[in-house]
Amino acid sequence: MDVEPPSNPPLTSCIDRIVLPGDTVLDLSTMANQTIKLGEGLRQDCDTISVMKAGKLRLSKPNKYWVESSHKRYVPCVEDTILGIVVDSKPDNFLVDIKGPTLALLPVLAFEGGTRRNIPKFEVGTLLYVRVVKANNSMNPELSCTDASGKAAEFGPLKDGYMFETSTGLARM
Repeated sequence: MDVEPPSNPPLTSCIDRIVLPGDTVLDLSTMANQTIKLGEGLRQDCDTISVMKAGKLRLSKPNKYWVESSHKRYVPCVEDTILGIVVDSKPDNFLVDIKGPTLALLPVLAFEGGTRRNIPKFEVGTLLYVRVVKANNSMNPELSCTDASGKAAEFGPLKDGYMFETSTGLARM
């Protein structure tokens, strides 16, 4: 007698396991009023969560899932909090190097209380703690120095400390 494994195992049983593109990791029709945040490597197709790239399925915070794979370069995802270095200043945006495929844009109004009369001034080389607001393959990522509620929280320029480069896997840990 052959017994087939369930086609949609519970998501928690897949955590820290290798997943492949096309794998279905969750059926949303069986869940009641739960909010799930999907990160890199996962996508929602109607009532299912499926994998878009090979790697390990990871969980952080309550209900935030992503697929971790080996990258040589950081690939920005919405709601990531990262460090960036100001490389240029334009009238409407700062260009920020986040060690990704392209430079990120930080609008001059993306600060708590940001107005045209109250524009921050950053020198080239200023280290900023920022949040990714928009990210996709066809455009430069957009950053913000506020949390989701519009408050500055801990975001903005860093004054003391050290920054050093590390692998993307170590940075995610």
